[in-house]
Amino acid sequence: MRLENILALTKGTLLGEPSVSFFDSVAFDPAKVKRGSLFIARSPDMIPEALQNGAYGILFDKPTQMGDPEVAWIKVESIETALKKLLRFYLLEKELQVYGCDPITLRLSMMVSTPSNFCSIEGSIEQIWEKLWPLEKKSIVLFSPALTDSDIFIEVSQLIRAQESTITIIEQTLFETSFIHNDVFYERQMLSPFFIPYLEHLLFFYTFLRIPFQLKGFGKIGHFIPVFTNSRLESIEFGTSDRVVIFEPFLELIDEQIDFLHTQASWAKILYLLPESMKSSLTIGVENILFYRYPEEVISLLQSKRFHFALVAGVDKGILHPARSSMRQLLLF
Repeated sequence: MRLENILALTKGTLLGEPSVSFFDSVAFDPAKVKRGSLFIARSPDMIPEALQNGAYGILFDKPTQMGDPEVAWIKVESIETALKKLLRFYLLEKELQVYGCDPITLRLSMMVSTPSNFCSIEGSIEQIWEKLWPLEKKSIVLFSPALTDSDIFIEVSQLIRAQESTITIIEQTLFETSFIHNDVFYERQMLSPFFIPYLEHLLFFYTFLRIPFQLKGFGKIGHFIPVFTNSRLESIEFGTSDRVVIFEPFLELIDEQIDFLHTQASWAKILYLLPESMKSSLTIGVENILFYRYPEEVISLLQSKRFHFALVAGVDKGILHPARSSMRQLLLF
């Protein structure tokens, strides 16, 4: 990576007159710096270790006391912006095929085994850089514009969606599914049937692009998260209660999840706890919707109502833990 290219792309200012003109690698952790690296200094405190390990250049955006004059000290307005511009430029030569999708499909893709020329990405710019930089030419990348800035890429195509069903559900509960795909039976997967249409589109995408894949079991997706509770709203073992609080952080999915619960659990007493900001945007007319102004109100609303399932939008499941602790403290007295 040439110094002159970095300066041009980032509009950075080179302080001093170093003899270095080229960097062998980019490092974000000073412990991973090698001789010839360009170190991305999020904090000035990291710089001494990076220099000790052989950094040839320091890219920084905070007030920094410069040391070795032989090192290239590059001052930029924003490290985040600079990294995006560098990554965008250097990915051009890789000729990546980039596809955008929703967050659920992306999370599902991370639970499927695929070859090294396919990559699913999310996270910080450093995490994305470290996954994309080693990719071979013409690799396929899947990301979600809701989670990652699309400006990193020159061109983005949309996920190719399935036109017909390829998954046969054999047995299901609200939070587990047994199904058949390509004559293979997957028994009691920790995957709600709510996610099956998303999985179907993902597997069709792999098939259409001839990407070999193998389902390896499903874990926590980070959406439609069930927490089984007792009458005191204490978390208990999965499947041991008929009182479940379901957490969904992504507000755009709430209409779809309300419809899913209304269809799949019509027998149940269901509550929907939504932020007041959703009052005007909610498109489904349904009973038992409660609106909260602050996350702290959710606990009192849950305590005041009887339910089998309570779908809570925009709040982390960690709100149940303080309630459990305070309950125990009260019992001690």
